[in-house]
Amino acid sequence: MPKNSKVTQREHSSEHVTESVADLLAHQEPVDYKRSILNVAGESWDKQKEGDEDLDAENRPAWNSKLQYILAQIGYSVGLGNVWRFPYLCQKNGGGAYLVPYLVLLIIIGLPLFFLELAVGQRIRRGSIGVWNYICPRLGGIGYASCLVCFFVGLYYNVIIGWSIFYFFKSFQYPLPWSECPIVKNGSVAVVETECERSSATTYFWYRETLDISNSISESGGLNWKMTLCLLVAWSLVGLAMIKGIQSSGKVMYFSSLFPYVVLVCFLVRGLLLRGAVDGIMHMFTPKLDKMLDPQVWREAATQVFFALGLGFGGVIAFSSYNKQDNNCHFDATLVSFINFFTSVLATLVVFAVLGFKANIMNEKCVVENAEKILGYLNTNVLSHDLIPPHVNFSHLTAKDYNEMYRVIMTVKEGHFKELGLDACLLEDELNKSVQGTGLAFIAFTEAMTHFPASPFWSVMFFLMLINLGLGSMIGTMSGITTPIIDTFKVRKEVFTVGCCIFAFVVGLIFVQRSGNYFVTMFDDYSATLPLTVVVILENIAVAWIYGTKKFMQELTEMLGFRPYQFYYYTWKYVSPICMAVLMTASIIQLGVSPPGYSAWIREEAAEKFLFYPTWAMAILISLIILASLPLPLVFILRQFHLVSDGSNALSVTYKKGRMMKDISNLEDNDETRFILSKVPSETPSPMPTHRSYLGPGSNSPMEMSSAPNGRYGSGYLLASTPESEL
Repeated sequence: MPKNSKVTQREHSSEHVTESVADLLAHQEPVDYKRSILNVAGESWDKQKEGDEDLDAENRPAWNSKLQYILAQIGYSVGLGNVWRFPYLCQKNGGGAYLVPYLVLLIIIGLPLFFLELAVGQRIRRGSIGVWNYICPRLGGIGYASCLVCFFVGLYYNVIIGWSIFYFFKSFQYPLPWSECPIVKNGSVAVVETECERSSATTYFWYRETLDISNSISESGGLNWKMTLCLLVAWSLVGLAMIKGIQSSGKVMYFSSLFPYVVLVCFLVRGLLLRGAVDGIMHMFTPKLDKMLDPQVWREAATQVFFALGLGFGGVIAFSSYNKQDNNCHFDATLVSFINFFTSVLATLVVFAVLGFKANIMNEKCVVENAEKILGYLNTNVLSHDLIPPHVNFSHLTAKDYNEMYRVIMTVKEGHFKELGLDACLLEDELNKSVQGTGLAFIAFTEAMTHFPASPFWSVMFFLMLINLGLGSMIGTMSGITTPIIDTFKVRKEVFTVGCCIFAFVVGLIFVQRSGNYFVTMFDDYSATLPLTVVVILENIAVAWIYGTKKFMQELTEMLGFRPYQFYYYTWKYVSPICMAVLMTASIIQLGVSPPGYSAWIREEAAEKFLFYPTWAMAILISLIILASLPLPLVFILRQFHLVSDGSNALSVTYKKGRMMKDISNLEDNDETRFILSKVPSETPSPMPTHRSYLGPGSNSPMEMSSAPNGRYGSGYLLASTPESEL
């Protein structure tokens, strides 16, 4: 023991020595730090239990390398939304101008909250349930709510992977099966399938061949066996990737995270060589500055930032909990956030290069069809040949020549122009047709690929990319379930993972019936948005206002080796909670203003039609929101009224590798939770009033210490009668 420590001084002096418990801890002998423990509750020491906790901490799996961890976080955050949601929002909300609100909100909401989740996961080294039980037991429902939302999202997200698997296997043929409408025999006459003729080949293949969709959510139609089989394959892939924890899923990430970038770059190069690709990209990035003043644009940008980084799901916390304590999670947060942003921009370039090509193809088709109508009118003398400009050649008609002819006819035949049924065939109109989600991936993009040279190759690459994007996100989502449950309830990892996948597959059969696509839409729109917003707000409040921003910043300083920027202090404490509260309010208003409904495919009309959810479907919808949010008030009530133990009657402080680690559930703000554990004793704030009187070795000490030869110290504090000695 150091000669100048107060503990040494008291042995040579009869004077009272005033010292804090923090000082006592700071000057303890450095004997076997991994195994020493301070118990400040007067409770019996359970050697077996404590040994199990130490063993669990020592044996916790870890990433094989920093690269593997970064790829896992990128694979989780970069998902299908980057490819089919961000480009749609960018087009809808002002093109290049949309990037400004998105980037601003990424910096003031996304990055700070992503950093917060990484930091708490790495600091406490537990899943979402353990993390929030540690920080604030009364808000321990956050972890359970995250698990439920992860389960709901995983149910339908894996169905999308199943659809991609179906298209992937269908791509190994030439021509692609969705390139032409099927021919059916009506007696001795072969005719084109009516539903396909009235829509398009790719639309027909999606709704009829793939989904075999019913006319409404009320018509179940039974199971679609093809999609059931694909869903089974999808859950088998996820189960195999998760079965050994991060040892297996980490290796999968090398491929699932990097392969999409290879495909996106290949598609970008190929897309830029296509005729009309530049038109699509110019249309995409032509800024509509007036859109920046629209509050709806900012709301949608905030929602996209929120979901793009996977905040609130628990996957971010789960992945970071397998890191070393001194890992620079601030660098990780910044890197992953901006890689996510640049991936979205890259995907947007690819999408609109391809859609620009498709728009040119469709525009040329429109010109040809309408030119044939005009020739018919000329031959029947409905239109005069004098209306046709002399330089127009119908055998080589360009879009420019057609537009000139169209304007002349519209001017001369102003009174009867509508009866002619001619279309303007403007490229701008084709480019303005907004498509997102499944409409982009399984209809618009597949149609564009039918015009590619070597189209099966590009189709295989595209759907393999979607499978990998989905698989990376599913591994993170499943980790948001398995990691906290395994940490909290100590179940066997392999058994729980297999059981979870089997149960999810059985429940997920609701999505592979003929009306399953409507349930996917319901879950996508309502099962996560509102509950996750509440979860992230409470996460922010728990750290910034209950645990304490200053305390958290101090622990980050000790953990990272440098003090994070003050920017994070103000965003965590003020900016992010306010922005998230505004987003939640806007989401509630949006739910109230827009009556819940879905787009149904009507077979007889070969068109989509918006329908409202029936009463029973509304009950399911509301139940999803309530069930996902229920753990929050339930756990609060149970722990507030001490109906279940929150561990607030015990505080264990463990030395570990030169720093103090605590296992604490719930204490008041002015008590032992003020131990901010640091390597430097002088930086450790005292958890008690400034000083405590120690009466020297000859008096009746309020502190009785016993030592054990194995280097473990159990210290029981008998409470003194003075107020300042109360813990």
